[in-house]
Amino acid sequence: PADPPSPQEHGLDFQRLLDASAYKEMFRQDMIRWGEEKRHADPGFFCRAAVEGALQPVWVVSDTRRLSDVEWFRDVYGDVVQTVRVVATEETRKRRNWVFVTGVDDAESECGLDQGVAFDWVITNDGDKVALGEQLEMLLQSLHRSL
Repeated sequence: PADPPSPQEHGLDFQRLLDASAYKEMFRQDMIRWGEEKRHADPGFFCRAAVEGALQPVWVVSDTRRLSDVEWFRDVYGDVVQTVRVVATEETRKRRNWVFVTGVDDAESECGLDQGVAFDWVITNDGDKVALGEQLEMLLQSLHRSL
């Protein structure tokens, strides 16, 4: 496409952009470029959109990608922000059909938080449902205590 796509601006199938399909991959680099342009013009653009209208006492903002996102939430909401990183080994990710793509998976949109953030929680998701459940239970208990 001539212009970088956004689902609303370019009539893309939003649900298909959420999965790991070839459809998403056709537009992935253009979506990244469009997002970079938006962030460059306004670093809080996506962060504000994520919390617009949210009234719940606990929000889960999933899939932040950059240090500027984390910094925005910390600047706006202070000490109530809890950062959670979910990790899996490369072997596990490959079993889940992940394939490294040069220029995409080594871009800031994919690895911008690999350094520079001291996460409050690191959750390991390598397929052990019991271990994952225990980690998530600890996180939930901590959130309940802070309410």
